[in-house]
Amino acid sequence: MSRGHDELTTSTVLKRELHWETYVTARLISERDLQLIRRYDKRGNQVQTSLLEEEGPAYTEAFLTVLRQVSKEEVVQYILALLDDMITVDPARAHFFHEQSEKHLANLPDPYSVFLRLLGRTDWFSQSKACKLLTAVFESRPEKEQAEAHGATANGASSSQAIPAANEEVQQHLSSFIEFLCKQLRQPAHPSRSVPSALHSLAHLLREPGVRMLFHRNNGLQLLAPLLRQQSSSGAHNHQLMYEACLAVWQLTFYQPAAEGMASAGMVAGLVETARTATKEKVLRMSLLAVSNLAKNPKVDIAADLVEAGLPRVIGHRKQQTYDDEDMSAALDFLEGKLKEDIKLLSSFEKYRKEVLSGSLDWSPMHTSEAFWKENVEKFEEKDFQTLRVLLKILEGSRDSRTLAVGCHDLGHFITFHGHGRQIVSDLRGKELVMRLMMHPDQEVQKQALLCVQKIMLARDKLEFMNAS
Repeated sequence: MSRGHDELTTSTVLKRELHWETYVTARLISERDLQLIRRYDKRGNQVQTSLLEEEGPAYTEAFLTVLRQVSKEEVVQYILALLDDMITVDPARAHFFHEQSEKHLANLPDPYSVFLRLLGRTDWFSQSKACKLLTAVFESRPEKEQAEAHGATANGASSSQAIPAANEEVQQHLSSFIEFLCKQLRQPAHPSRSVPSALHSLAHLLREPGVRMLFHRNNGLQLLAPLLRQQSSSGAHNHQLMYEACLAVWQLTFYQPAAEGMASAGMVAGLVETARTATKEKVLRMSLLAVSNLAKNPKVDIAADLVEAGLPRVIGHRKQQTYDDEDMSAALDFLEGKLKEDIKLLSSFEKYRKEVLSGSLDWSPMHTSEAFWKENVEKFEEKDFQTLRVLLKILEGSRDSRTLAVGCHDLGHFITFHGHGRQIVSDLRGKELVMRLMMHPDQEVQKQALLCVQKIMLARDKLEFMNAS
């Protein structure tokens, strides 16, 4: 991608003086095209508005003809700048691309084909303007409502018969454009501008159920999740990019296959981190609305992911602030209540017992919540300490580092919260098992084993002091 024109703007390009007669002589444009261009070019906004109100489709036909017929960079950039200026003043003018003038050409330029071809230009100005204009063309297409009606089924899933046959060509163009946008997220043509440009287009287009399906098929979730994590962890936030990334995710939560894949794609952690670090209210609002939508979905189980990502702390912090937006307060209240319910379910001793009996342990709220251990430590005595004995068997025989680390951590918690925990663990040879794990090659296992041994060795009063500090 040539970036020699990085500083180009629509206003600077429109200051150029072009010799349109040359292209008439070369038979690339017609006399009628020339007349329309001269009548419109270099006029004030009021005059241009009047001309477009009279013959808007005629002017877009002339401009598209130039883009179809002329390949010279300065000309292409100039026409793109004219069109960009036209729809920036009034986005509703994008409808002109789909209408015929009274004296329409026998061979009308197809806006989809014209702009899709320009996406392959090597200068960034042309590519970015073509991307923006193509987004406007798709958004304003007359068959859009029909496509939306066919494109949605229950829970936002798209039907395999979503697109009517008459619109199949437009659908193919749309599919090509979504592939282009995904490619820009995956391998940006411009190091700093391709991703924001692609996200801006996606934030608009993902309003359509059919586009959500296309984006998901192009592994869109795997492209958005790293963006959320990178932006949240970096010091300098691009607030508009973060907002549009969260907006895209929120829209995808209405498409069931995408919603069900968000946890495994790392999207939940990214949304929570965005909610934690956001300094703009609109970014915070959109991240919370996306999380709320997922939490409300009965087929999406993200309770453990939300707790592990630290959402309870984020909600507690954000609720201390005041907001003018009622949606924000409602989302915070909903998530606070939902988390309380979920933590209670996640922290049930029966769930913990089943996990221990499975022989595989993972860091979940049950293991890290002091409330869980205070409420349930006496239940370890059931069936002659069956759950504790199985936990010790795991420490003796498991080869999984995470399971061993969590097991040592849990044994330490049992010692801390049970009145006779030290003596019981020592009687069951727990001390020897954990001391062996202090030599384990995994650093996390070593760390948890050391902490557990300290709890076994320390007297109860010193243990309480250690926990308090």
